[in-house]
Amino acid sequence: MTCDEARALLPAYVDHELDVGASLQIEAHLAVCRGCAAAVESAEALRAAIGSATAIWPAPAELAPRICAAIRREARPRAPLARRTWSWAAVPGAAAVAAGLAWMLVVHGGGTGGRPGRLDELVAGHVRSLMVDHLVDVASSDQHTVRPWFNGKIDFAPPVADYTASGFPLIGGRVDYLGGRPVAALVYRHQQHVINVFVWPNGGDPSAAREISSQGYHLLNWSDAGLEYWAVSDLNERELAGLVELIRQRQ
Repeated sequence: MTCDEARALLPAYVDHELDVGASLQIEAHLAVCRGCAAAVESAEALRAAIGSATAIWPAPAELAPRICAAIRREARPRAPLARRTWSWAAVPGAAAVAAGLAWMLVVHGGGTGGRPGRLDELVAGHVRSLMVDHLVDVASSDQHTVRPWFNGKIDFAPPVADYTASGFPLIGGRVDYLGGRPVAALVYRHQQHVINVFVWPNGGDPSAAREISSQGYHLLNWSDAGLEYWAVSDLNERELAGLVELIRQRQ
C-alpha cells in the first residue's frame, strides 16, 4: 500500500469505519511509514480534544418552578384505567430475553457512529497478532513470569496458568487494545492452532460460556470474578471449550 492509497483511507480508519481487511492493510503500512502514522496520531489527538471539551450553561430561572409543577401534576391520583396495560414484566422470561438482546447488540451491533462491534474488534485483534509478528510481548510458559509482567501496564491482574499437561501450553502474553481500553491477551497453542484469550474487568456477575462464530473463527465468552473473557481461535468449538473449562476450573 502506498502513502497516497493509505492517506485516502486514513479518515475512515480513524473513525473505525473500515472492514477488518482494510484496517489490517492500513496498520501494516503505519508500522513502516512514520508520516502516515503521525497523521493518524494527530487526527486521534484532535478527536480526543473535541470529545473532552465541555460547554456549561446556567439553567434559566423559570426552569425549577416548571419542574416542580410537572412533579406535582404527575403525583396527583389518577382514575384506574378501564383496560389492562401490557408490561414486559408480565412476560415469562422477559428479563432473560432482554439480557440476551443486549448482549447481541453489544457483540454484533457495531456501537455508535459506524464503529465496528466488539466481535469485529476481537477477531481483528486475533488476526492482527498473527499477521504483524506481535503474538506476545512476553514469551514464556511460566505463569510466574507472565503474570508479573502485566504489573503497571494494565489496571488489573489477569489470571495466568499453563496447561501444557492438558495440551494447551502457554506461549506468553501481551497488552492489546479493545473497546477503547487496554486489555490483557493470554496466548495459548493447541497443536498448530493459536488461541488468544482476551481479559478485562467488567464488574458483572459470573456467566456461563457462550459460543459464537465470525469470519471463520470461533469465540467463547464468559465472565468470572469481575472479569470478562473472550477466547478466539480457528480451533474447533469442542477443543476450544476444553481450554475454557481448564481456565474456569482454576478460578
